Amino acid sequence: MGTMLALLLVLSTLSGCARETLTDLKNALPEPAPREIFYQLDYSSYEESFLDYKGNTLAYCDYTVPQMSALREDGSQILEAQNPEEERALELTETFNLRFADWRADAPRIQELLAQAPAQNGQPLVEQLTCTAYQTGRLVSVSAEYHNYTGGAHGNTILLSWNFDLDSGTFFDAATLDDDAGFHAAVVRALKRQAQNRAQENSLSPTDFFWEDYEEILENWTSYAVSFDEEGMTVAFSPYELACYAAGEQVFHLTYEELLPHMGPHGRALLGLEEETEEASEK
Repeated sequence: MGTMLALLLVLSTLSGCARETLTDLKNALPEPAPREIFYQLDYSSYEESFLDYKGNTLAYCDYTVPQMSALREDGSQILEAQNPEEERALELTETFNLRFADWRADAPRIQELLAQAPAQNGQPLVEQLTCTAYQTGRLVSVSAEYHNYTGGAHGNTILLSWNFDLDSGTFFDAATLDDDAGFHAAVVRALKRQAQNRAQENSLSPTDFFWEDYEEILENWTSYAVSFDEEGMTVAFSPYELACYAAGEQVFHLTYEELLPHMGPHGRALLGLEEETEEASEK
């Protein structure tokens, strides 16, 4: 009997040691590295014409907008989440795509216009939206041109933009890039300088070429169409916003070389400019 008890004690001790060993091994194993998720942009188009009973075009619309999808490392699209990271990726793409969903779905705007006013002088009503997008590891910047004709001497053009932070999953205003580094003021100075040069090229004073309060409008530049590309930042004003219709769109471009000295860490990280900053400091 004593021998049996001793044997049971030994087996129990060995079993406990085995459990502790397995637990230690499990704890010692490194956490699996999270699989990288990539975000891909494509373009979705919708086009439709509205005809009268004779087959004449009363109105037409043409929309081209970006559409984002999330991809796994193997290139497969994430349609159903398999982990929290993929669930967040689907939420992020949904947030982005919802901003453009109405344009992809149907043509409610042109239908409303058509119901309110028939074709003018034989000219069909028109509504068009064309988007182009620039993407970095963290940023998606979309610039767009919206054009419509609802009658009268000419149509209207409106310049639009959307900037999206892939890290936070939110759209952001260019004003958030300031972070006490003097960015906003530097942009205002550059815009005023370019505006004055443009007026001079047209042999006019700035207050003759632009609206009299053009400087105040430029100081509020973040409220207009601001987008980014490989070379820098564009601030665009639609006809009538900064000058008369005849002057057309007023588009100003600032290079990253101009902006970097006035951009804080948040802005540089968001725009993917850390490497340029390091190279400049080394020189």
